[in-house]
Amino acid sequence: MIEIKTLGLIFFSFSLLHGFVAALNCTSPGPESLFDALERELFPRKLLRPVKRFSDTLNVSITITVVGILELNEKTQALTMFILQVLEWDIAGLSWDEEECGTTRVSVPREKLWIPDVQIREFVHEDESPQTSSVYLYNTGHVYDDKPIRVVATCKFVIYTFPFDIQNCSLTFKPYLHVAADVRMIQSTTAAEILEESRQVMQIKGEWELVDIKSAPINLKMTNGSNTGVKYHIILRRRPLLYVVNLLIPSCFLITVDLFSFLLPPHSVDRSSFKMTLILGYTVFLLIMNDLLPVTGNATPLMSVFFSVSLALMVASLLETVLITNIQFSSSQYSAAPRWLSVLVLRYLAVIVCLPPIKKSNRVTVSLHPPAAAMSPIIISSRDLPSVSGDTPPANTPPVPALDQLRKLSKDLTAIRLQIDKHFQGNSASQEWQMIGAVIDRFLFGLYLVFILACFVTIVCIWIWSQAHVG
Repeated sequence: MIEIKTLGLIFFSFSLLHGFVAALNCTSPGPESLFDALERELFPRKLLRPVKRFSDTLNVSITITVVGILELNEKTQALTMFILQVLEWDIAGLSWDEEECGTTRVSVPREKLWIPDVQIREFVHEDESPQTSSVYLYNTGHVYDDKPIRVVATCKFVIYTFPFDIQNCSLTFKPYLHVAADVRMIQSTTAAEILEESRQVMQIKGEWELVDIKSAPINLKMTNGSNTGVKYHIILRRRPLLYVVNLLIPSCFLITVDLFSFLLPPHSVDRSSFKMTLILGYTVFLLIMNDLLPVTGNATPLMSVFFSVSLALMVASLLETVLITNIQFSSSQYSAAPRWLSVLVLRYLAVIVCLPPIKKSNRVTVSLHPPAAAMSPIIISSRDLPSVSGDTPPANTPPVPALDQLRKLSKDLTAIRLQIDKHFQGNSASQEWQMIGAVIDRFLFGLYLVFILACFVTIVCIWIWSQAHVG
């Protein structure tokens, strides 16, 4: 018994010196003979790393192909995609003759071979990848493992420029346990070749478009050493047409309608009710389209800021309309405007909005209750009466009672004229308040124009930049 163990140890040591396994000998060029040889020489060693010596490093090459972008969830910060992972390595010392065994390659069950423990570092979900049962084994000892993977990985989204955003998500392939001295990861194809093949085979064309793929080798520090890996950067660009049609264009329409509402007379009641209806419609629009906006805890999309500022301007225009309407109808009851307000609005702000101030009237307004000297009775003698009728009055005609009625009528007509003149012309304080209201109304109209133009230019620039971005 001791001699048998000694012989086995010597045979094992000899096999380590000359290779992981020896060359296979097939009795006939058929599958049964080849698998019998594999069962004798290779399959019993499936728990061992296929190298000659423990100090040897096994090189595992990797390449991927992006088949489809399934989903990017901004709330959970997760990327869901479907890829093909290809791993290749060599089994030291394994070979067979093509003519003797009848083939250059054969598919063998995955559980019969040692498989490198390559994992995706960013994986955050249970592996729901399709199961593959076999790998290709070549007569040179080369192993080819092509495996489909459904990846659910973490990805830090930058949604500030939504819906013209470009996301950079990384996938790091590395051995889960083996250090760099045991297993070394290398790239078998370049990033440009991976991108070209991915664009050819990609079938799922949803919201996201594959823009570029970049790769780089990495070296990760561990407690028991360091391990190597390959990091792929998947650069994706959102297709913005859906959000432009459903969010930006309707919002711009409502803002434009609110802008043209300034053409309505400020003292019109219809203007305030019209603006109130617009605010209600814009609020309902935001509630309906709220599900289309991305929600994350670390950033706010620029489009959300645009919607908030638009709603704030609508509310400000409604409040300004209420103020202007109040000034138009109640300015006669106000006292003189404060000097700082008059200087700020009429001297400086009026120049900015190109609205020259109204010159003050030089007409003297007479009070409804003039002093007694001004209201002295008008003496109309009987001599003046014939000049009205055209007849020659007789001499020494006594006064008639109609003169008193004429004097009262003259006083009433004067009071009516003064009241009408004051009503239509107003005093200087009322004119000043109305001018302040007109300047404020013109200023908010100009602010609306500047806001719409700035938003339009910003949206067009971001859109052009996102379309021109490659890599």
